[in-house]
Amino acid sequence: MSVADKTIVITGASRGLGAGLALAWSRQGARLGLCARREPASPGGQTITAAVDVRDAESLERFAEQVEEVLGPIDLWINNAGVLEPIAPLRKIDAKDLETHLAINAVGVHNGSKAFVRSRRALGGGGVLLNVSSGAGRNPYEGWSAYCAGKAAVDRMTEVLALEERDAGIRAYSVAPGVINTDMQATIRRASVDDFPLVERFRELERIDGFATTDEVAAGLARLAFGEPHHPEVLVDLRDLDQGT
Repeated sequence: MSVADKTIVITGASRGLGAGLALAWSRQGARLGLCARREPASPGGQTITAAVDVRDAESLERFAEQVEEVLGPIDLWINNAGVLEPIAPLRKIDAKDLETHLAINAVGVHNGSKAFVRSRRALGGGGVLLNVSSGAGRNPYEGWSAYCAGKAAVDRMTEVLALEERDAGIRAYSVAPGVINTDMQATIRRASVDDFPLVERFRELERIDGFATTDEVAAGLARLAFGEPHHPEVLVDLRDLDQGT
């Protein structure tokens, strides 16, 4: 499914999955609006980049307006920005660290979703919102209380938004993309067994190269956003989508 001539915004695009999606889609001729706390490098083509903290709702609104003015109406918005840490049993986590985590992983998704929905409604509706979630939002992992809570919030927030925006023709999905070998995975592998008892499972994935590639994820997200017929569920695991479910 080609994204040629589509206008796509990706938050958290300075590294990891966000940077990989930007590179894959720039090669296909997409028009890209890329932002992160540290301004992303441009992959080339028709691209706008900016340093934007997703915790700052007004900055995201201004970025959305800039993308529209230069690249045209936003067809797809991907709330990808997120953090993993703190990794530790809940009893060891400071409340301030939890607040910072949720401000990025949950409030940041709220801010991006709001900017996109307001933009599309001003144009009469339509468009697709993809919020990057995780299997951790749907299953508990010892040591990941912050991450599990944040991603669970993203899942339910997206389900509510999908209901609220049906009349405007805006489709919203919360997507678990699978396991990709990014900096976040390296952080997981460095965790101690005491803080994250399942760490060896992720170390084994590195040994057997059991990761999805960003190109594979990009292809799956493009099918979800622009393929026909539209996927009927809001919560999506890309690995299931690849199997036709």
